[in-house]
Order: sequence, then structure tokens, then C-alpha cells
Amino acid sequence: MSFNLAQLLETRHGENFQLHAQYLNPQLTKVVKTLGFDRFYERGEGCYLFDDEGRRYLDMLSGFGVFALGRSHPVMKDALRQAIEADLPNMIQMDCALLPGLLAEQLVTRSHDGIERAFFCNSGSEAVESALKFARASTGRDRILYHAHAFHGLTTGALALNGSPEFKSGFGSLLPGATEIAFGDLDVLGRELRRGDVAAFIVEPIQGKGVYELDAERWREIERLVHEAGALLICDEVQTGLGRTGSFYAFEHYGLKPDIITISKALSGGYVPVAAMLSSDKIFRSVFSSMDRAMVHSTTFKGNQLAMVAGLATLSIFDDEHVVEHAAAMGDVWHARLGELVERHEFLYEVRGRGQMIGVAFGPPTSLGAKLRWRAIEATRPAMFSQTLVVPLFHRYGILTQVAADNVNVIKLLPPLIAGEAEIDMFVNALDELLGDAERSSSWLMEFGVTMAKGALKRTRSGSASAAAAS
Repeated sequence: MSFNLAQLLETRHGENFQLHAQYLNPQLTKVVKTLGFDRFYERGEGCYLFDDEGRRYLDMLSGFGVFALGRSHPVMKDALRQAIEADLPNMIQMDCALLPGLLAEQLVTRSHDGIERAFFCNSGSEAVESALKFARASTGRDRILYHAHAFHGLTTGALALNGSPEFKSGFGSLLPGATEIAFGDLDVLGRELRRGDVAAFIVEPIQGKGVYELDAERWREIERLVHEAGALLICDEVQTGLGRTGSFYAFEHYGLKPDIITISKALSGGYVPVAAMLSSDKIFRSVFSSMDRAMVHSTTFKGNQLAMVAGLATLSIFDDEHVVEHAAAMGDVWHARLGELVERHEFLYEVRGRGQMIGVAFGPPTSLGAKLRWRAIEATRPAMFSQTLVVPLFHRYGILTQVAADNVNVIKLLPPLIAGEAEIDMFVNALDELLGDAERSSSWLMEFGVTMAKGALKRTRSGSASAAAAS
């Protein structure tokens, strides 16, 4: 019997949430159903998702930044078809295939002159784990510094550098010597570095959890302090890299030259997981120091031909379609359009970010009625206000967004880098209308409550049905 994907999808249609509840993550199923986000998506195209009832949704998450080129880009699809039809000899392991060399060449060429080599792996977390090992080997030191609110992944080493305690809870001892630094605190950073045992300081040039930034002068002082102490600067560009902020790397906005760079997400073209850790030849040779250490750091899928093709095709599309330049231009549009709303709406506090990485921050209003509604919402749970907007943005306007982090009143926007003024207008007009409702009455809040109640009821019914079926 041959495999028939279309038939499989048709015969098992509608079982998504039941299967996830039974075999995967049951808590995620509950969250999605409670929010009323339980849709049966059938396809994606460009900046949009389409469900089984033909409804269209503007995707302002883009798979947490994976779909920089949008979904189903024709060039990506054709490149991967070519790769499959070519019957490329894949993952021979004791070999030096052409495509990994070509992709490494492309990435090194697009980086600053201190970056000379690439190590390929499968995810951003794995790239970060590689960076930690290489930094320790290169410096002969153990300790790693990281910023509060940081997110570098959820594998054990990366998790140790997570600035949100809720992610670490329950997992026991992590990486010894990992030390948190308040975002941009030069005094504490300098004190920790002077101890002489720090291998590296790992940073996101723009923090994903809240879209927090530092000015260029502070970043350059951080770089100076790190290098004067003989430590390495690691820039985690897994989310911010490859055009997301309107430059190829976000650290370029501040004139930095990190010793190690980690990238992933957008490099995949949305199809095949791929990541890379980039560094100097000197750092590489501290790990691969002799022939008998040629495989001392490795991963089975590092040279996967399909992943290499995805990366090469992505970079080719970036050049042909001027994707980075477009993202930079759209960043100006985002700030202009949302800036108008800041002037008009008292709930809207600030617009952050660069390019197509935007943080929309909310804060307490000043008028009495709006202030009372704000306090009532925030009393239920810290930073609940932004969630009361995320839900109607999805249900009323068909726009998929997320809050930037737990306990942070920020909606983070990570649209595909190809998103244009039509998509920006769609979001801005929806937010404008929602904030107007919030300032005039509690109708939007009632809408949120009804949606959550329906989701909870649906979750309870489906749970009871699943239990009955299991018995």
C-alpha cells in the first residue's frame, strides 16, 4: 500500500485536538481551546492562513519568525523539489558535501570580518548550546552571563540562561555559574567580568520577551567591557537575525562585532529546520584542535542536504526580492501608523522595535472610566489587558497575534518580512477600533469574557467526550 497524504488528511480531518490531547501536550490543547483559537487550518499562503471553512487569518506570528518569506513561497518549493528529485547523497557523515560548504560561504560572506567559520545544527537552542561549548573551550573559563528577560531556548544549557523563572521551575540544577545581569546594567556587568572567570556574555540585540532595546552607546560599552575582560560576546540572532529588524543582523544597528553569532528560524525558509553557529577560525580551532577531535562536537543532521538547500534558497530570495530593505522600510511604516494611535489612545503607551519586529506596549490610562476598567482587568492577573486585545483581534478581525511575555503588557508582532502596507493597515485599523471600544465602554471586555467562557465550555465537553470514548 502506498502512502497517500491527501487521503490521510481527508479521512482523519477534525481529529487534531483529540490526538494532541491524547498523545502530545494536553495543556496546550486546553490553552488553545480556552482562547477559542482552535481552528482547523488547511493551508498557508504569503502572510495568511486559511481554515477549513475558508476563513482567512493574517498571521502576525509567522511561526515565531520562521516564515520570513511568508508561507508557500514558490521559489522555496521549487528549490526543495529540485533537491528531492536530484537524489542527492545525504548525510554520508564521513564526507565533505558541497552544499554545506556553499551555505557556510554565504553566511560568512554576509557577516563581519571576524566571522570565518560555521557549524550547522537543527534549532536555535542547539546553536546556543554550541556557542556555549565553543566559548568555554576557547577561553578556558566556565561562567556565562546573560540578561534578565532573556530567551535563548529551552534545552538545558540554554534554559540556564533564561531570564524568566517560570521556564526554569521544576527542572532542577542547570548550567553551573550562569549569572543574570539586569538589562543593560553596566556596573554589575563590569563587576562580574572583573572576577576573571567569565567565558562569554550572551545577548539578544533586541530582546524577544517584551521587545526591549538598548542604545548604541550602551551596547558598545558592553562590548568593550566584555573584550577587556578576555570574555567573548555572543549575539543570539535566532529571532532577530536575517532581516527581521531591517538589517541582516540586528547587532549591525549598534555597530557591534560579536565573537559568536547564532541563527536559525528564518534560514529555514519555513520548510526544513536548520540553524548555525558562526565564529572565528581561532574559536573553532579551540574545539576542533586536532584530527582525533574532528568529531568532538557534532550532530547527525548538521549537513542535511534539504536543510542546506532551504538555507541557500532563502538567501537567494532575500537578494532577489530585497527582503531586508523591504523590512526596514516597513519598520518606518509601522512606527508612523502606530505612532498616530499612541497620540489618539490613552491605553497605548509606546511602540518599540525595528523593521518587522514590533512591540506594542500598553499602560494605565488617565481618564476615570478607562482607569477603572484597567484596574479591574489587571486585578485578575498581571498584564491581562494585552490578552483581552489578542483574543478579539483573532475572533473579530482574523488577526493572529500573541502577548510578548508573561506579565508584560506588550503585544509582539512578527509578521512575515514580506508583509506590506495592506497588512499593516489591517492590524492598525483593528487595534484602533478595539482601543476606541475599550476607552468608551466595557463591551470589548464582555466580548473577551464570552469568548473565554465558550472556550472553557467547549474544552470541558471535548474532555468529557474523550474520557467516555477511552472508557
